[in-house]
Amino acid sequence: MSAPTTAMVLAAGLGTRMRPLTNDRPKALVEVGGRPLIDHVLDRLAQAGVTRVVVNVHAFADMLEAHVRRRTDIEVVISDERGELLETGGGLRRARAWLGEAPILVANIDTLWTDDSLIARLVAAWDSARMDDLLLVVPVERALGFDGPGDFFIDEAGRLDHRGVRPKAPLAYMGVHMLDPALIDAWPEGRHGVFEHWMGFARQGRLHGLVAGGLWMHVGDPAALAAAEAELASAA
Repeated sequence: MSAPTTAMVLAAGLGTRMRPLTNDRPKALVEVGGRPLIDHVLDRLAQAGVTRVVVNVHAFADMLEAHVRRRTDIEVVISDERGELLETGGGLRRARAWLGEAPILVANIDTLWTDDSLIARLVAAWDSARMDDLLLVVPVERALGFDGPGDFFIDEAGRLDHRGVRPKAPLAYMGVHMLDPALIDAWPEGRHGVFEHWMGFARQGRLHGLVAGGLWMHVGDPAALAAAEAELASAA
């Protein structure tokens, strides 16, 4: 299929784990490698052919909106969550009118990676006949700044199975996925996470994953930020 031209960047979080760096700015504007987190993500999306990005805003919303509207390489639409933080599922539901009908990309703002072909490979792997959502995942040993027990198992057909009550899993979700936005029409209004929808897709065998190459950097707190800074500096 052709590459998605629309994406959503989830930037409305409070960034509590990133304090004190988020005491005076949204997490999306915390810098790593001399560039705000959200610009790293927008750069990747623009390079992949995305021409319109919906960005949800909540904490320090005016500051974030002013920043992203300076972009001239990509159209930015603001999904306003100033009055109520809607989380990932609710945020996508609020933004539905701007997402169109073709498959879209969805990205967190605290995700960096070294595999330059990653989004192109994600798009190439998309198959609407077999999947409702396609998640980028990475082996936990190639995840910098991630200290969890892992999220998913994957079978030979690429279907994902969540860890559930098992103590650990080999793959971590790395903050980017691709889905058919028509599915969002059935989601409830209001605050809720996307995870519950993923579990529904998984029960039907329609939650799939693509294993990333290279290194994933989860920039979730000041220690992870320092680790990502060091990695970027060593690669420069």
